[in-house]
Amino acid sequence: MSAPHLEIGRAAEAAAAQMLEHSGYRILRRNFRARGGEIDLVAEDGGTLAIVEVRYRAGGRFGGGADSITAGKQRRIVRAARVLLAAEPALARLPARFDVIEVSGPAGTLSCRLIRDAFRLE
Repeated sequence: MSAPHLEIGRAAEAAAAQMLEHSGYRILRRNFRARGGEIDLVAEDGGTLAIVEVRYRAGGRFGGGADSITAGKQRRIVRAARVLLAAEPALARLPARFDVIEVSGPAGTLSCRLIRDAFRLE
């Protein structure tokens, strides 16, 4: 049996992937891990590589999920993206952006909000 926070995390990522697919994205990778960072979802959206961070919040009391992505977290996502692009030249040829999906609500009725181009490489 896994911890409840891991279960809701998996459910949030599954809901986010489903929302992206319904929006026309093609999911290429899930949970890509590299030393020093992780990418929740890697997808293709009309010829653009979307590197997607999924953030879950049960409620809006402390702001949306995007509010929890610190500069340090952005650096770790960028670091993992660089590893992915170095390993996969075909993906490196695509224009890329960083998207965030805020997932909220109770486990049975998750709601997703996509923020395209949420942050950029510095």
